[in-house]
Amino acid sequence: MDHPTESGAQVRVTFTTQEEDIQLDESKRQLLVPADIRRYGLSRILNSESMLDTNSIPFDFLVNGSFLRGSLEEYLNANGLSLETNITLQYVRSLIPPTYEASFEHDDWVSAVDVLSATSPAGRWSGDNFQRGQDRILSASYDGLLRIWDASGNVIGTSPSGSHGGHTASIKAAKFLSSTQIASAGMDRTVRVWKYTESGESYERRGELKPILELYGHTSSIDSLEVDGASKRILTASADGSIGFWTTSKASAPEVSDSSLLPGAHTSKRRKLATSVTAAQRGPLALMNIHNAPATAAVFDPRDRTVAYSVSQDHTVKTIDLTTSSVVSTFTTSHALLSLAALPRSSASAPLLACGTSARHITLVDPRTSTAATSVMTLRGHANKVVSLAANPENEYSLVSGSHDGTCRIWDLRSVRPATKDEGGMGSVSEPVYVIDRESQQGKKKKSSVTGDGCKVFSVVWDQLGIFSGGEDKKVQINKGRGVNAE
Repeated sequence: MDHPTESGAQVRVTFTTQEEDIQLDESKRQLLVPADIRRYGLSRILNSESMLDTNSIPFDFLVNGSFLRGSLEEYLNANGLSLETNITLQYVRSLIPPTYEASFEHDDWVSAVDVLSATSPAGRWSGDNFQRGQDRILSASYDGLLRIWDASGNVIGTSPSGSHGGHTASIKAAKFLSSTQIASAGMDRTVRVWKYTESGESYERRGELKPILELYGHTSSIDSLEVDGASKRILTASADGSIGFWTTSKASAPEVSDSSLLPGAHTSKRRKLATSVTAAQRGPLALMNIHNAPATAAVFDPRDRTVAYSVSQDHTVKTIDLTTSSVVSTFTTSHALLSLAALPRSSASAPLLACGTSARHITLVDPRTSTAATSVMTLRGHANKVVSLAANPENEYSLVSGSHDGTCRIWDLRSVRPATKDEGGMGSVSEPVYVIDRESQQGKKKKSSVTGDGCKVFSVVWDQLGIFSGGEDKKVQINKGRGVNAE
């Protein structure tokens, strides 16, 4: 199949892919195409009746590990190659731009977001209890309150204040355990488990958050929280350098071993009565003092819930055996680590760990490798520290990051290039394919020289409903998430 240009310049290409369902017949893989052809033209050729005969799948093309962003002729010229060169093009399904959908207004900074949907972890853990069409958004704020939103941006429920059993300081993390249970943690050094119920007609739903369990053990702010609704377990990372392992079951949770951590321990009896709560108070299954600086995040292994991973400002990534509460391995990086996400891999037993750093990049680590090994890849593009990470729920090769530079960035791990000399000259590097700016800043003049000042992103989560982020602009922002992956 030849596609000559007006000038007649053509290039021979070889199409390859690693995706089994869109393989070309051997006889169709080599073609002569116009030298000035670009991604869209190549995608049209692949989708044509004589090739894949598909319903217009958007494709991207990798040349030596990097996405083709100009014409083939421009690529050849940039690399000092002639038109006689046979170019191997690896075609992959495109990631579609995540368009802006909506923002929900808060009273204070939004520190954490989570989603309840049919495809979210909490939705799956809920089983038949989850009602399709009743998707919910959870947000946590520096005002110490949790809020539950419907998809239209209406607040359905708000947690009680500190004097009525709620958090007594800013909340830093919150997650759905199921459609009826939520966990939160924050600067008051506690983890709180809430029972969530709704009532009323579909057009006027009202939600109630009732505290049912308070968990004590940390001696400083709890800045990260991860949950596993199936096993009713919680992981926390605290500024005291420890990782907490908890259960949401009152019956199996230990008593609080240090009574000085309980509310009212250092106040008068009258004050105790005034702030008494009805929620049960329990301690951790394990409190692991394994970091030499603030622990910033901890996550479960996606396949083995007896294994966890943690990161810290002490520059380390640790693999933890939760059955023995012991550290299995330690990987030391060059920078303080501030966020963590486990990226499942079908080709490997262990996930790939994405670690957000204070140095504005993301380090990808294989926890199975030697502690002396270098990182697998570095993701570069942010202009401030990376404080939140989330894997794409629909594939194994993309993720989203949230940063204090005021952006979320989407990364495609299929696009890789060697590190330059200025980047240290070692390992592989990937750059963002899309940047999500804060809609609240559109049209505003920059008032500060500090990147992201006034619009820092504190939390991001990726669900098929969308990419949800919260930050310093007091907004929960939603960008299109489903369909970011081409069908």
